[in-house]
This record gives sequence, structure tokens and C-alpha cells, in this order.
Amino acid sequence: MSLLVVGLSHRSAPVSALERAALPAEQRAKLAQDALVAEPAVEAAVLSTCNRVELYADVDKFHAGVAELSTLLAQHTGVPLDELTPYLYVHYEDRAVHHLFTVACGLDSMVVGEGQILAQIKDALALGQELHTAGRLLNDLFQQALRVGKRAHSETGIDKAGQSLVTFGLEQLAGDASVERWAAGKRALVIGAGSMSSLAATTLARAGVAEVAVANRTLERAERLATSLVEQARGHGMDLASGSANGRAKDLPGAASPGHGSAFGPAAGVAGLVAVPDQPHHACVAGVPTPDGTCSARPADEAGAVAPGRGAWRAGLVARAVPMTEVAVELAAADIVVSCTGATGLVLDAEALRAAVGQRPDRPLALLDLAMPRDIDAAAHRLDGVRLVDIESLAEASADAPMAADVDQVRAIVSAEVTAFGAAQRAAHITPTVVALRTMAASVVASEISRLDGRLPDLDDKQRAEITQTVRRVVDKLLHAPTVRVKQLAATPGGAGYADALRELFDLDPEAVAAVSRADGNHPKRGRA
Repeated sequence: MSLLVVGLSHRSAPVSALERAALPAEQRAKLAQDALVAEPAVEAAVLSTCNRVELYADVDKFHAGVAELSTLLAQHTGVPLDELTPYLYVHYEDRAVHHLFTVACGLDSMVVGEGQILAQIKDALALGQELHTAGRLLNDLFQQALRVGKRAHSETGIDKAGQSLVTFGLEQLAGDASVERWAAGKRALVIGAGSMSSLAATTLARAGVAEVAVANRTLERAERLATSLVEQARGHGMDLASGSANGRAKDLPGAASPGHGSAFGPAAGVAGLVAVPDQPHHACVAGVPTPDGTCSARPADEAGAVAPGRGAWRAGLVARAVPMTEVAVELAAADIVVSCTGATGLVLDAEALRAAVGQRPDRPLALLDLAMPRDIDAAAHRLDGVRLVDIESLAEASADAPMAADVDQVRAIVSAEVTAFGAAQRAAHITPTVVALRTMAASVVASEISRLDGRLPDLDDKQRAEITQTVRRVVDKLLHAPTVRVKQLAATPGGAGYADALRELFDLDPEAVAAVSRADGNHPKRGRA
């Protein structure tokens, strides 16, 4: 195993550098493919999030690998190598494994313990598999990283500290108030329809906003997200109604219905029809049925919103899809805007924001920019009535965030998993040599039995079979102890040399060993002339 990772993250680089190095989806695919073409690399995968860009590879040579991967990162990010190099970090072999496992557990995230990184690692693996740039090593590595991350979240209390950037950003906007109380009844605009935007829309809906408008360049994707919110809200509303018979979908007065638009904005393609109890709206924002069938919730103006996990969907939530051309109109009506498009260039510039604020001077506008590079003009910080939280301010705020008591337990899990992964990989590394040795032994047995047939042609079938079986048992017993022991030794740190020793001692053909590796689906490029 010669695993190498070269990358930069919020821990090694300022946000301005990360913004310049951000990779759009199509560029990640090209980077992985170009890394595979590069001579030192035989496998490659790219992990790119809003606060990290990392290139993983299985390389033949360390120094050549570092130079090549660094150069490729510079070429594909468009940041000159001399400007990028000061922010790059390099991890090799077990340290590279430790790094990815730490990332998977959320310990290297801007918000410690956040779980969204698991989805991003899964996406990186899926891309490597789709492009056939991830071979056995990276498949094993990323799949194990996913298992380690899930184990950390299920076996420890890291989730108490772990929250998404969306939640953390909304908490910064809410200030001293809870997100639920601050967001209740507000109008939200979500720009983008990718995974981060979906998380933002769902989080806002759970927090109790009255309306979520989803804007995206591809309206169909915005419609799918809005529809998903409606379906989820309907399901939660049914659960919260006072008796399943009373929970049903209704048209809210003034709310959007197909083709009729919304009370809060222009006509849109998706209506927000959700489960609304028969009781008055305020009586069952998130009520739990009592034994007598009544709703136990306090009125909305008293209860605010329900704590996460209680199904805090607001009765009457409206979810709409709008084209990007109507963002300016939606901006003037919105109270909260979350943007994460990953587009090149600003989505909301200072002029558009100033115009929107001018139309609603008595209402503040809260902006959450989770994009890298940024979607919202940083000049918004200077506009009256506007509060902007972006990746840069989140990085500053997260530095003071408390660490969970379970972090040490997660670190112990990571260390144990790194040791186990390394042992398994080193043991697997010697397997082709052991297989080649046993193949050679079987060939020697077959050759000697054939020779015996020529010298003793009068042997009957039973005698020949008994002799053949005896010879095979002798060979198996002679090879058993050394092959078992060499696998044990190979699993220890520095054990890779035992495979070389075995090949030398038994004069094994290197091509025979390589053929076993290729048959196992490992390192196809290493067979090249």
C-alpha cells in the first residue's frame, strides 16, 4: 500500500485561498482522470467540499507522487503552484488512512462532529467508481471510512457536538434565540437544489418557517426539492394531528395551489399543500395527541417551535419552486436566504441586495452563504438591515465552539480502525505471493506425478490417486506453517518486505505474482510495459 493524499482545507488555508481552489463537479472528474494518467498514480479519487479539496492516490513513488499531485491540483484549481504550495498538506500510507478516517468522523470539519461529510465521502467514492479511477485500495479505504464515520456517530455522543454547517450557520444568524423560535413563521429563499441546499430547505422547514421558495437554474430540480418538502411536511402533519382521521391535506387560505401562486410571492410551479389538523392552526403546530384525543401543543405564539426530533414541521408550510430569473422578486419578500450553488461568480451582488432591502426597510434580511466560491457579495456585511453569515465567518465562530466530551472516544476508534485497516491491507498485499507459491507447488506436484507415470506405467488408478494425494499432503504441510506465519508477519508495520523475501527464497516469477494481482482487480496500470 502506497496511499498518498495531497490537499488543503480550512485548517491549512484561509477562506480566500479555499475559494480560489474550489472545484466544480465536472472539474473533479477531470482531476481524478488526469491523476490516473500521471505515471506515479495507479488509482485516484477527489474529495471536494466547501472547506477542503483533497486528491487521494495509490502511487509507486512518494516524491514523484507528491510533485505530480500538487501540480495537478494547481492546474485544475487554476491557482499557481507557488501560491498553492504553502497551504498544501501531505499524508502518506497509515497517516493518510488516519486523516481520511478523522475526516469521516467529523473531527476535521469546521463544525466538529458534523455528519454531512459522510455523504460527501460517499459521493467521492461513487465518482471514482463511475470513472474507474478507484481500484481495490481506494474502494476499500473509502468504504471503510464510511463505516468508521457511522461507527463514531452510533457508538459515541459526537452527534451532540456534530451539526451541519446549515444548522451552525442558522444558529449564528439566530443569535441568542433558538433557531426554531427565530425562524418560526418567516419566509425563506433557498438558492440552489444540490445536497447542501436540500439540507438547508429541510432544516428551515423543520425549524418552522411558513414558506420555502427554492430557486435553481434548472427549474425541474427546484420542483423536485419543493415537492419533497411538501411530502415530508404532509407526513409529519399526519403524525401530529389529533387522531389520524383528522389529519389530512387541505388548501390553506392564501397559500399556493397548483397554478395559483402564493400569498408570499409570484406564481410558481409547486404548491405547498400539507397536512393541516381540523383544529385551528395555532392549536396544533406540533401537538401530540392526548388520551382524550385533543392536541397537547401550546399555541404557536406561546410555544414558538418544537425542539428538533419532535417533528417541528409548521402546519401550513408552503414550498414553491421558482426560476432564477425571479430571485430578485423573492429576495424582496424573504426574511431568510440560504445560498449554495457552487456557481462561478456571484449569485447575489451588493446592488441586488441593496435594492431588495430598499423595498422592505422595516424588515431585516438574514443571509447564509454556504457556497465555495461564495454566492453572496461580501459587501453585504456593510448594508444596513442585512446580516450575512458565510464560510469565513463560520470558520471564525467555529474556532470557539465547544468540543464534545466524546471526541477522545472517537479518536480512539479512529486509531483502532487505522491499525486494523493497515493490517488487513498488508496481509492482502502478500496474498498474491502466497497464491503464486502454492500455484508453483501444485505445478511441481503435477510434474512429478507425470514423471512417476512414465517410470511406473503399471500403477492402477487407485494406487496413482493415493500417491498423488500423499505428495500433495506433504507439500501442503511443508507450506502451511511458513505461509500462515508470513501472513501474520506481513500484517505488522514494515511487514511488506516479507513478500519480497518469499519471492526470493522460492525464486517465484514476478510476472506470476503480478498476474494474480491483476486477476484480483488490483493495480491494472502496474502491468504496463
